[in-house]
Amino acid sequence: MPTSFAQHSRVPGLALRYHLWVAAPRVVIDTNVLVSAVLRRESYNRSVLRACFEDRLKPMVGHTLFLEYEDVLGRGALFQKSPLSKLDRQRFFESFLSVCEWVRVYYLWRPNLRDEGDNHILELAVAGGASIIVTKNTADFSGANLRFPDIRALSPRDVLKELA
Repeated sequence: MPTSFAQHSRVPGLALRYHLWVAAPRVVIDTNVLVSAVLRRESYNRSVLRACFEDRLKPMVGHTLFLEYEDVLGRGALFQKSPLSKLDRQRFFESFLSVCEWVRVYYLWRPNLRDEGDNHILELAVAGGASIIVTKNTADFSGANLRFPDIRALSPRDVLKELA
């Protein structure tokens, strides 16, 4: 009787391996992280997006965040010093969306955050069952009126530490 899974292989020298599939953490990427990744070649922000493309993180996007991403990435003045052209930014955005899960938000948890402009990020995280909001402004999510203990706001650097 074989003692290991590899001994079941019928091809000499081919060892089949067990792969433990662990679901990637579901995350919402704040616009400030996306923009910083596009503006700088090497950064924690870009590494977070790379983790999304490598299926180590599962990003979610909804209607409001999609429109925000699209608006900000289309601002030419903001990206004058970016290594990416407008066409490159568009292609990057389309590629990023291809790894995102579309989430519909049916319930608004308002008023909740001090900055009204951040509420849609938290609502998307709740609706999509995200465990992490990746943002450079973690303080913006700390003073919520309503508490969601299963959702943490982490900096890109802290997210990468958890993935390591």
